[in-house]
Amino acid sequence: MKKIINYIKDSYNELVYKVSWPSRPELTSSAVIVMIASIMMALVIWGVDTVFDRVVKLLYGLL
Repeated sequence: MKKIINYIKDSYNELVYKVSWPSRPELTSSAVIVMIASIMMALVIWGVDTVFDRVVKLLYGLL
């Protein structure tokens, strides 16, 4: 039980004193970058899916 308590205390101390938390402006800019990258990836996947859909429909239409 003592090991568990020491682990929790060490984890708390590390989170409070050793971790460098980002400032609000840094966090906001990072969130915007992640949202833009996510939208771009969604558009790329949508485009590839659309192309494959049309190719498959074309192939089935020929058979």
